[in-house]
Amino acid sequence: MHHLFVTLILMCFCGFSMMSATDYTFNECRGSSMPYIDPVGSISVPDSLRVVMINHVGRHGARFMASGKKANAVKALLLSAQKKRTITLRGKKLLALTEKIINESNGRWGALDTLGKAEQRWLAARMGGAFSKILSKNSEVNAISSYVPRCVMSMYSFTHQLVRQNNKLEIYTSSGRQNNNLMRFFDGNKEFKDFENSDLVRNTVMAYADTMLNNRMLTQFIGSAYPLDSVDVYEGLMNIYSVLAGTAAIEMKCDIGQYFTKSEFNNLWAVANLKQYLTHSASSMSEVPAQIAAPLLENLIATTDSFISGADRTPVQLRFGHAETLMPLLALMHIPGCRYITDNLAEVAYNWRNFEIVPMAANFRLVLFRASSGRYYVRADLNEKPVELIPERPVYVPWEDAKAYLCLRAGIN
Repeated sequence: MHHLFVTLILMCFCGFSMMSATDYTFNECRGSSMPYIDPVGSISVPDSLRVVMINHVGRHGARFMASGKKANAVKALLLSAQKKRTITLRGKKLLALTEKIINESNGRWGALDTLGKAEQRWLAARMGGAFSKILSKNSEVNAISSYVPRCVMSMYSFTHQLVRQNNKLEIYTSSGRQNNNLMRFFDGNKEFKDFENSDLVRNTVMAYADTMLNNRMLTQFIGSAYPLDSVDVYEGLMNIYSVLAGTAAIEMKCDIGQYFTKSEFNNLWAVANLKQYLTHSASSMSEVPAQIAAPLLENLIATTDSFISGADRTPVQLRFGHAETLMPLLALMHIPGCRYITDNLAEVAYNWRNFEIVPMAANFRLVLFRASSGRYYVRADLNEKPVELIPERPVYVPWEDAKAYLCLRAGIN
């Protein structure tokens, strides 16, 4: 079995040395920790179409680090280097930053922060402005969220803004584990968990990390005299990456260039990006991480159908979950840029970029329109920008065509 892993991993990265390194900005290389970037300009809609429904799936807004585990590990490593008197000036600077993050985050690990609340308000304000005709008078809004507090608070920040713009809205909210099948389907699926925690994934990520990271990237903090046989270099570097990548989300000023070169930070991002890709998107190794989003896709189809049939005339359906909610869904739907299948995983960093797919407050929506003829059309928006729902088709697609395509993706006969 060991030989099978080694052979497969070597095949995954064949040709890597022939490819140039990525050159994304420091901010982009924050990956899924990057704060949301507001879109520029409005979306033009054909005069013949009138918006009648919005089906929205969103990620929570910017937050404090999910837990103190990684920050505390970085602090412990740097304190160990300080005790051994090997710590560098750069290491001392990182230690001070890490301690500041820990102090400001204590009691708030994983919580939605001020920026995260603002991101949701801004999203809601733009929705209320762009779709004022269905968010007027006594319109109904149905909103659900994951039980995780940052998702609940994202839902309330969003709906609170909608009410500020129109206090006649009737808003119904629901949060809790009853929504797990839609918002946290990744929690209870054994096949997915087995793959996520498999040696295949672990060895593949580690093999890639070996091509991207080196000991010097860590010793520049802890000193060349630090006994590396006592520390996991990969874990140490990825913990430092997480600490630095998360600073913008809590609005903490941090010049990442003081700690890593742009090339080094690109390499750290690429390793983190590959791990997210393998565990939460479709790949040549497994379709399971995408397939587990089928219940959510079925819900998007069913609620749109119910609105059209008149069974449920709620014009706004909102859902608030996680990056791990959106990545599988978008991969399952084959949304451009969100699904990439290759036998050379070194190409992933150029074709599947988490900072474009799931920044903080990422969102996807199906917008339903009614034509003057009575026919329904749908448009897909990723992070408030129209994308092709069906390959090589216009962004406005007849609902019957979109439904057939989405049912195929969801595995509905």
